[in-house]
Amino acid sequence: MTRPQLEISDIFRHHGQQWREHNQGHINLSQLKIMSAIENCRTEVLGGHQLYCQSCHKTHISYNSCRNRHCPKCQASSAKRWLEARQAQLLPVDYYHLVFTLPKEIADIAYYNKSIMYGLLLKTAAQTLLTIGADEKRLGAKLGVTFVLHTWGSAMTHHPHVHGIVPGGGLSLDGEKWVSSKSGFFLPVRVLSRLFRRLYLEKLAQAYQQNQLVFFGKSKQLEDEVSFTQWLTPLRKKEWVVYAKRPFAGPKAVFAYLARYTHRVAISNSRLVKSDEKDVTFRCKNYRAKASKRYRTMTLSHGEFIRRFLLHALPSGFQRIRHYGLIANTTCKKNLTKIKGLLNVKVPEVTTRELVEGKSLPPAKGIVFTCPKCSGPMIISEILLCQLKPRAPPIKRVN
Repeated sequence: MTRPQLEISDIFRHHGQQWREHNQGHINLSQLKIMSAIENCRTEVLGGHQLYCQSCHKTHISYNSCRNRHCPKCQASSAKRWLEARQAQLLPVDYYHLVFTLPKEIADIAYYNKSIMYGLLLKTAAQTLLTIGADEKRLGAKLGVTFVLHTWGSAMTHHPHVHGIVPGGGLSLDGEKWVSSKSGFFLPVRVLSRLFRRLYLEKLAQAYQQNQLVFFGKSKQLEDEVSFTQWLTPLRKKEWVVYAKRPFAGPKAVFAYLARYTHRVAISNSRLVKSDEKDVTFRCKNYRAKASKRYRTMTLSHGEFIRRFLLHALPSGFQRIRHYGLIANTTCKKNLTKIKGLLNVKVPEVTTRELVEGKSLPPAKGIVFTCPKCSGPMIISEILLCQLKPRAPPIKRVN
């Protein structure tokens, strides 16, 4: 008999309450919501429905998902829907993978200024790429890029960086032709790194002057303007990591990559090895080691494991997947239509007859349930109500 897969939710359910009690006053509302959502995901607490199979007459209970973007169980379906919505954006060209990383010194204060500094990371990386791409000495073209923010390393430590997916070319500056990059080479990494460093530090200094940053702990001294200026000085000379991987092997490989990266959380259930009364053991990767010694296991106490997981809670409403340049949401459809015309990509035409017959319409949004035993059709026989009670509105006090 196979043992059930260990999940993040198991660790939260068994050890989360003790961790919350021990860390009262040091947990924000966003982290509490994440823990509650993961603990209750696909349990009777969130309600669900009972299904009845019309073929084998078996019943099956299906509980609702929490749909929290930090929940590892809810990300697979979210990634699938996101990818389906962007199939039309793929072009028959090489695609490149770029990584822009913040230095550790800046990452330390970024944790307390997530909305500002994560946003600057995404915007500055995009501005860097679009600026160098438009330089006539380089490519001389308008680019399009999708950036995905990740804030973790393999050991779940705080390590903010963005992954960028960009086609190997772009529209000419006059918009009349497609300009392809050299085979196997996109843009010089050193040039990207220098511009990325300068732009980010400039915008960070502006945010400081506008009192948009807060400092705690060891960084408290940076509230003094002289100290902050001295702190920035060595960062202007330090090498900032911008990494370019080899081009993808065709559009299908791009989708395979996006499926793994777009909706990833700090750690997936598949990386968990075991959990006992004291510790959690999981698989991780040491990128500095040789390939043969790169993979290893790490053991943390339950409290430290939960703390590291919650380090990566994103601010409410923060968009961690963003599109820039040619595929920015406002102009994406228009630009892609023009690019596909220049690349002679055939766009299927929809006739009036097909519209009438419904052949070109997407599948109905109604969910079809199939029996896990006989694959027969199942119907909902009972609705299971959510056990969580809605919060009452605040009481108005009369003076």
